[in-house]
Amino acid sequence: MDIDGFRAELETRLLIEKEYIIQELSLTEDDQERLELLGKFNEKYKQLIRRLASENGIDLNTPYSNENLSDAGTLSYEQVILGKTMNIYDKLSDELYEEIAMFRKD
Repeated sequence: MDIDGFRAELETRLLIEKEYIIQELSLTEDDQERLELLGKFNEKYKQLIRRLASENGIDLNTPYSNENLSDAGTLSYEQVILGKTMNIYDKLSDELYEEIAMFRKD
């Protein structure tokens, strides 16, 4: 599996999802509902990982084997993917939170 390719595709799809959620901000009147959009983004992240894994024929529960990983323990594909992509999610969710916070001030 090409983790870097997976990561790049996930980032592209998450950017699109973030834009959809930003568009939803204008349709959402309640501040609590706006904050719940962050939870929706988190769910999209998880769904996209599962979808991309499925599209690439990856069983997320299968142990990941790579010479670059230490022998300290066996990681699953899901753990490796989360480790390699969490910074993308963090960055985009921070940006989304800033959008929500700005929208609340308007």
